[in-house]
Amino acid sequence: MNKKHVAAYVAVAALFGIMGALVAINKKEVPPYTTAIAPTGGKPHTAVDNLFKQSLNDLQGKPQSLAQWRGKPLVVNFWATWCAPCVQEMPELSELAHTDGGKTFNVIGIGIDSPSNMNEFAAKLKIAYPLYVAGMGGTELSREFGNSAGGLPYTVLIGADGQVRKTYLGKLKFDELRADLAKL
Repeated sequence: MNKKHVAAYVAVAALFGIMGALVAINKKEVPPYTTAIAPTGGKPHTAVDNLFKQSLNDLQGKPQSLAQWRGKPLVVNFWATWCAPCVQEMPELSELAHTDGGKTFNVIGIGIDSPSNMNEFAAKLKIAYPLYVAGMGGTELSREFGNSAGGLPYTVLIGADGQVRKTYLGKLKFDELRADLAKL
């Protein structure tokens, strides 16, 4: 290899380095997707009714009716152990649930995962809210709430009246969630 080739490679590498730096400088963080589902005139949303008709196993393998959560504001978090943003947000979501203690709202997690993975994960992180095993059926349930892509994490904020107040696709921004909970 002669000096001309080395100089050309160095020039190309420098050009790519400069382009990479420019992209990094101008990169903007994309906020998580949120939406409000259209009001239904005071009637619970169909997706909420379908959620409360579900009976899912808890981490001990016992079937639990999700209707037990009807009538109080509810944060429903669809997640999986293999989903990095899910894993990142769960300790803070657990702390939020623990701090409120179910006084003004409840938090539940619906896992799109296997019971063994969920059990191991929950034991390691000491999650302070109920987790339910939905497997891949949880993806379809989240789609009913507007998660057409089936992305995770997906969180739904449901008012005490059964109205979907907001949905969040992606890692939660907790000051936004706290502000939304305060409006309920």
